[in-house]
Amino acid sequence: MPTPMRNKLYKLQFEKAQDCYVLLYPEGMVKLNPSAAEILLQVDGNNTVDGIISALKAKFPDAPDSISEDIHRFLDEAENKEWIHYEQ
Repeated sequence: MPTPMRNKLYKLQFEKAQDCYVLLYPEGMVKLNPSAAEILLQVDGNNTVDGIISALKAKFPDAPDSISEDIHRFLDEAENKEWIHYEQ
């Protein structure tokens, strides 16, 4: 299973002023919604996609069954935006 890794050009951090997680990069900042932040916090270069899904299902047991699809969709979007890439 592929393992997503964050792009080193983007730094994930909590911004008190924004009261949310953000991705900082040389040209600016992306404010993340809570769901996006929870997913990206799991992207550490060690967790596979299946591992991320399992961790988030355990953390949010009341989440709908579609959580797996939502996580896949977000990771696809994050890859398209070059926030992450995959190690095989």
